[in-house]
Amino acid sequence: MRWILVFVLATLIFNALHGWMTKIGLGRLPGDFSFKVRGRVWYVPLASAAVLSVLMALIGLLI
Repeated sequence: MRWILVFVLATLIFNALHGWMTKIGLGRLPGDFSFKVRGRVWYVPLASAAVLSVLMALIGLLI
């Protein structure tokens, strides 16, 4: 149940930050999906989330 909540929150955050993420190259990687539901475009950035996860893990190891 907790993973579903984390996934939903991460998807909402990625949707809110999508404009900023595309400027730095995230959100357009292979494995990042977008689909249109009722006139709204939703982004599911699986590859971008993996890249950010690895970066955060590396930062955590350095600190």
